[in-house]
Amino acid sequence: MNKSGKKRVFKIVKIAGISLGTLLLLLFLLPTIFPETLTNQVKKFANEKLNGELSFKETHLSFFTHFPSLTLSLDDFLLKGSAPFQKDTLIAAKEVAFGINLKSVFFDEKIKIDKIFISEGTILIKVNKKGEPNYNVYVSDEAETVSDSTSASLKLERIDIKNTRLVYDDQSTKILINAKGFNYIGKGDLDKAVFDLKTKAQIESFDFSFENEQYLKNKKVNAELITKINTNSLALVFEQNNLKINKLPVEFKGKFNFLKNGYDLDFNVKSQNSQLNDFFTALPPSYIKWLDKTEIKGKTDLFFELKGQYIASENKMPNVHFNMKIRDGYISHQKTPFPAENIFLNFDTKLPSLDPEQLAVKIDSIYFDVGKDFFNGNVIVNGLSKPKINARIRSKMDLAKLDKALGIQNMDLKGIFTADIVAKGIYDKEKNQFPVTKGDLELKNGHIKSTYYPNPIENINFKAKASNQTGELKDLSLVINPASLQFEGKPIAINASFQNFEDISYNIKAKGELDIEKIYKVFSQKGLDVSGYAKMDVSFKGKQSDATNGNYNKLENKGILYLRDIKTTSDYLPKPFIIKEGEFVFNQDKMNFKNFKANYGQSDFMMNGYMENVINFALSDSEILKGTFAVESNLIQINEFMAFSDNSKELPESAESETVSESGVIVIPTQFNFNLLAKANKVVFDEMNIENLSGKMVVNQRKLALQNTSFSLIGTKVIMSALYFNESTNKADFDFKIKATEFNIKRAYNEIPMFREMASAAEYAEGIVSLDYKIAGKIDENMSPIYPSLVGGGTLSVKNVKMKGFKLFNAVSKKTETDALKDPDVSKVDIKTTVKNNLIKIERFKFKVAGFRPRIEGESSFDGKLNIKMRLGLPPLGIIGIPIKVTGTQENPIIGVGKQTENLEETEYEDGTSPQVVPEQLPETIRDTIK
Repeated sequence: MNKSGKKRVFKIVKIAGISLGTLLLLLFLLPTIFPETLTNQVKKFANEKLNGELSFKETHLSFFTHFPSLTLSLDDFLLKGSAPFQKDTLIAAKEVAFGINLKSVFFDEKIKIDKIFISEGTILIKVNKKGEPNYNVYVSDEAETVSDSTSASLKLERIDIKNTRLVYDDQSTKILINAKGFNYIGKGDLDKAVFDLKTKAQIESFDFSFENEQYLKNKKVNAELITKINTNSLALVFEQNNLKINKLPVEFKGKFNFLKNGYDLDFNVKSQNSQLNDFFTALPPSYIKWLDKTEIKGKTDLFFELKGQYIASENKMPNVHFNMKIRDGYISHQKTPFPAENIFLNFDTKLPSLDPEQLAVKIDSIYFDVGKDFFNGNVIVNGLSKPKINARIRSKMDLAKLDKALGIQNMDLKGIFTADIVAKGIYDKEKNQFPVTKGDLELKNGHIKSTYYPNPIENINFKAKASNQTGELKDLSLVINPASLQFEGKPIAINASFQNFEDISYNIKAKGELDIEKIYKVFSQKGLDVSGYAKMDVSFKGKQSDATNGNYNKLENKGILYLRDIKTTSDYLPKPFIIKEGEFVFNQDKMNFKNFKANYGQSDFMMNGYMENVINFALSDSEILKGTFAVESNLIQINEFMAFSDNSKELPESAESETVSESGVIVIPTQFNFNLLAKANKVVFDEMNIENLSGKMVVNQRKLALQNTSFSLIGTKVIMSALYFNESTNKADFDFKIKATEFNIKRAYNEIPMFREMASAAEYAEGIVSLDYKIAGKIDENMSPIYPSLVGGGTLSVKNVKMKGFKLFNAVSKKTETDALKDPDVSKVDIKTTVKNNLIKIERFKFKVAGFRPRIEGESSFDGKLNIKMRLGLPPLGIIGIPIKVTGTQENPIIGVGKQTENLEETEYEDGTSPQVVPEQLPETIRDTIK
């Protein structure tokens, strides 16, 4: 190489070295030169553009954190949501970094943020029942009229999320998504009004629930998506979306438009000509171990469509359509010699407008065989409450072969099961219609054994026959004869027949012993605790109409049922009701019980008495169960009877777990009519401790009444009559009258919340008073009174009370320079008040104190506002007086001289129903309670 050539090479290397060195120097110096400027501008951008609360621990600027982007990283990042979720987390992450357009740092008026990186965080998206989301935290530029050259702008080209949890909890659509190990890269011209977002996403564990039903759990998801986004109309078009859920390939297309008050949906999900084995990999994880030992072959087609508008306020719902086909299916667990093969399924269901009454389920064919045994069925159902049914099911199956073919987990089945059922027609109980039916079911030599309990339920034999030849309920018959089994060496036998379901003629015999705890373990999973023992020898024979009409001599109901340690649940009660011990003796229409012992939460009960109309109640969903009891208890914890009192809703494993407690009123069952003579040593309700309760209680069709019930409260005897009626699970009506003689007013203020609200002046009082009061109103979901709904009145009789530190009297004393009104002693005064529209109106009353004769009247509100008129009669006879007006609040009373005041504003209750219960509308047994 000649000398000039060497010089050129040296010059090129020199220039390249200087350029590279300069570039490297800039990479290190730029973050040092500009950090405060960039940090301040990003902070200013956040303050101007985000209406959610933002916090972070520290910042650092670097080219190397997300090379080659210049990024401002915020460590321990926390962003809270938009209204109404201002206190809830939207994004929490170990690091959130903003990629800064380098050109904008030197040449543009604004610093441009074009990338966002989120690492090891939680994104918690919430939408409440009204459709209000928590993610509206970015303030748009539309309201801006002046450009600020010192600010920053958000024009994204890339969104990069790594190892993050994404939770989407939408209560308006009842959709819950929980994605763990979420990795996402989104690219596009995100600053344009309409742009294509190209996405790659990987999720290590994906859960999906709809209406509290879990459809996917712990699924791996890989997705390549192209989504067209229109930011002007808030419309999303899913153009090309290929997903893989575990091994199942899924094609997803559709549209999603945000409406003013809802959504417009058009989703289409399908998987065509897929392997049946791949479908099973998309099922819950409990199937995965089963799959490892099971050979599955066959083809399947899946189709799901969700289309239409969702507008809750207008009751508009989208249509749902699901279809599944299986061809040439084959399942063989552990290479059994009798596999389930020739599996064939055509399943189609439609739910227009998400309306259960329009439900259409069509299984026009389901078939499989195991050796020479087979199952074959066709089922078509339209509607839910009054379904139109067309079904044909035939089967002859050796359950032992089926068990081995399918590899049924944790269960050993044996027995020969046969079925031959044909049903066609409409089930409409109101019109006494029932499908024309002919059905036979039989199980011979049945045997069930699980891995959870060493001994099987065996010798299971039953034969059942159902028949209806006319399509009318009166011609329906059901015969179970016989049914028997043996468990732990103890046999149980049942024979039953039912004829004419318009007026059921029944004949039932049952005899045997059953250890419920042990038999439950045969079917349950480990860790569940269900216990109990039952012994029965009963027979019931008669007609429902004879029980209804009181023709008890025509009934033949007798026998004994003994229960011990039985745990029962009810729709009305949030906790289980545990029968510690109870012996029931049946005699015609009555069920007598003696020394019935039970627990509910902390509460305990001992009952003696009887129930009537038991058979009718058991055979009909409209009959009333009647009863008369004597109830004794050491402790009744009222709070535990509140609907949802034991429930809470917790979002799944978010970084900042947030639990929303649900509450509700005490729910009185609609089909009970009980008369109870109650005695309780202690009753606890909120902060109140009631002792030595005794009185008559009536429970009748959602209403509870106490009649002249006496108890001790705050050391005095109280007589109370009350009526309680729950409108729903979160609202109730009450109407009570109470009389308490000579009790300590300070103790009443400290221990009775409602007294504290209605007589707030008692905070400064010490002494003895009496109360005779009647009040009605409504109760909210926390069992607290809704004050604008309260209506009533009565008298507070003051025997001897010292007002110490009462701001109202002390302020008047200071204003009038009269020391006698400071901490005065008040005695022998009757204070009459009425309550309505959130106001307590005080009728005029007088009293004497140190020669002065004050006269007081006026009103106060439950939120503490005052409008009190006073006349301070001067000694010696009070003929001459000073008019005083008191306004402001109880905490800050404003004292003036004069008579003119403005009435406080009333707050009318606007729920649409009166808080007072009309006696004529009540059952006769409880009308006298509120008179």
